[in-house]
Amino acid sequence: MRTLVHLSDLHFGRVDQALLAPLRALVERVDPDVVVVSGDLTQRAKMEEFEEARAFLDTLPGPQIIVPGNHDISLYNVFRRFVKPLSRYKRYITDDLDPFYADEEIAVLGVNTARSLTIKDGRVSRSQIAAMREQLAGLSPEITRIVVTHHPFDLPDGFEERDLVRRRSLAMQAFSESGVDILMAGHMHASHAGSTAARYQISEYAALVVQAGTATSTRGRGEVNSFNVVRVEPLKVEIDRYGWDVVRGEFALVATEKFMRTGNVWTPHIDGLMAAGL
Repeated sequence: MRTLVHLSDLHFGRVDQALLAPLRALVERVDPDVVVVSGDLTQRAKMEEFEEARAFLDTLPGPQIIVPGNHDISLYNVFRRFVKPLSRYKRYITDDLDPFYADEEIAVLGVNTARSLTIKDGRVSRSQIAAMREQLAGLSPEITRIVVTHHPFDLPDGFEERDLVRRRSLAMQAFSESGVDILMAGHMHASHAGSTAARYQISEYAALVVQAGTATSTRGRGEVNSFNVVRVEPLKVEIDRYGWDVVRGEFALVATEKFMRTGNVWTPHIDGLMAAGL
């Protein structure tokens, strides 16, 4: 079994400072094999925001798979937005926009979906899809394949289709052919876990979508600050969602969801939702 901590939408520049130490302490107790951060490390891609984000990441365990989000591209500085869109991200966070980690049980691939030509939407390119195919092609079929993006490939009811990443259908077909099991994302500041079967009707294939809320931002959009702990086995994934408990001043377990794999299809485990409450 492998354990991943899934953080997203940190938004340094609009961070609730009271959450940082408890979050760090809980991540240390979980002792993950990999820490995933699915984008929007900053609020406005300012130098000081990246410095704060870097300092916080340095307190977390590794290895870390980090991808940028749309907020990590300058919004108002036109030159920096269109000529050097991720220069500060590369300087302070990582110059690897397609990070990769693999061991004998899991492979985790980060894919950059942030683009300077749009304010908040995301996109995958054909070259990225081809590179993903090549990266995953030689892996053993027993390895659980995980793709991390900022923009989501699937969302629950109540969200708009335009919030999904562009070229998603083309990417999903490639995911099915490459045996991708789990799609991790952020962007919406809303937690969610589910199967892609309803949105993408691909024969004998359905990936597991794991969406993280915002771990530390003051912009919760109706949901408390939260993050995921994902425990991965070859045929089973268990997702613990932790939410901020204002009364106790700590992150507490909110819910656990379980999913099972049959062939190349991930589905919710019966009796797999167990509410823990705050």
